[in-house]
Amino acid sequence: METDIIIIGAGPGGYHTAAYAANKGLSVTIIEKSDVGGTCLNHGCIPTKAMCHDARLIDAAVGVCGSRPVVDFNKITERKRTVVEKLRKDVESLMSQPKITLVRGNACFIDEHTVAVNDQTYTANNIIIATGSRPKMPPIEGISLPGVMTSEEMLEIRELPSSLCIIGAGVIGLEFASIFNSFGCRVTVVEYMKECLPPYDADISRRVRKAMERRGVEFIMQAQVSSVRQASGTLEVGYESKGKTGTVMADKVLVATGRAAATDGLSIERAGITLDKGRIPVDGNMETCIKGVYAVGDVNGRQMLAHAAIMQGMRTVNHITGESDNINTELIPSAVFTVPEAAAVGLTESQCRADAIDYKVRKIPFRANGRAVADESDEGIIKLIYDSDKRILGCHACGNHSADIVQEATVLMALNCTTDKLRDITHIHPTIAELLHDAAD
Repeated sequence: METDIIIIGAGPGGYHTAAYAANKGLSVTIIEKSDVGGTCLNHGCIPTKAMCHDARLIDAAVGVCGSRPVVDFNKITERKRTVVEKLRKDVESLMSQPKITLVRGNACFIDEHTVAVNDQTYTANNIIIATGSRPKMPPIEGISLPGVMTSEEMLEIRELPSSLCIIGAGVIGLEFASIFNSFGCRVTVVEYMKECLPPYDADISRRVRKAMERRGVEFIMQAQVSSVRQASGTLEVGYESKGKTGTVMADKVLVATGRAAATDGLSIERAGITLDKGRIPVDGNMETCIKGVYAVGDVNGRQMLAHAAIMQGMRTVNHITGESDNINTELIPSAVFTVPEAAAVGLTESQCRADAIDYKVRKIPFRANGRAVADESDEGIIKLIYDSDKRILGCHACGNHSADIVQEATVLMALNCTTDKLRDITHIHPTIAELLHDAAD
């Protein structure tokens, strides 16, 4: 079978790209070995956000009633399953539109223009690898014991543990910590670095950690996990920190130490592609070292975010069709949906200092915003960074609706907006987004 494009992987970078290409009149074969939707829909973004929603409802009930309601974990998991199944059917419907052929099975390269699936061969002038990523497990003694889980396995548990130890304080680790803390679980986070959320601005990372500590989450920073052992029906996580050893006892252990590109079984060497630190290197058009072979999303390791994969897919199709675009694949906002929520785009203050950029910073606390006070969510801050010409370099936020605030800042940055222009834009009152307007100098 021959089509214009073959896409390997039906996650966000795959199915969005397939639909975009089909709308431009290209024929597409998209190959998926598991459920459509990829990690994001089935084992990541969507199921965790369903649980975040339920966690917020529990927190709201505590705030109004003064006590924590009894959590029916079965209802939580069932609603999560329903949400995922509904959206998965939507993706399957999208993949059934004209000019798209969905093939189920494992794809394996034969050469740079041919892949094999289920003893059938498929050919295209352009092949896009969108296989995503998998959980990365560190070499820790006892990491394979029952009860030690990846994020994907954690989402499948049927009973709420009374205690949870999370190894890693990145986005995945903190979201699970926030969710299970709201569910009434005793949560301890063990992190190797000095601060949580390493890519984020230091002001934001510190505020998120402090706020979560006040909610009851325990953090053990600058600690290297050395082992996991079974002890009296629970799990014992051993660690070393600042020359001292310690242990954490927990019913379950979540390993959230990052993700690695998923390339196993692809035989990409047959296409002439060589991995770089486990990832597929690409240029600005997402093209590999082989003409006509592209890689988008987590598998290229640029930004392991679903929305980054979607935009990279659009850039790829535009390159194939010879169309120009104004997509800035480096200007990628991100968010962590903890309580409090955090989000970021652009340069951090430490990056500005490292690059010797002449910059200024405006910090506006959430407590200065009427809507935040009315919503009982006045714990937070917005931080706007701009240069001597008042061009916005970065926006970082911690607090309710931070992702929405940073999304607006991303638009402004994409349009090379100055803080003077921002100040001239009317914002709805009362909204938390007014904080961004207040930050305009």
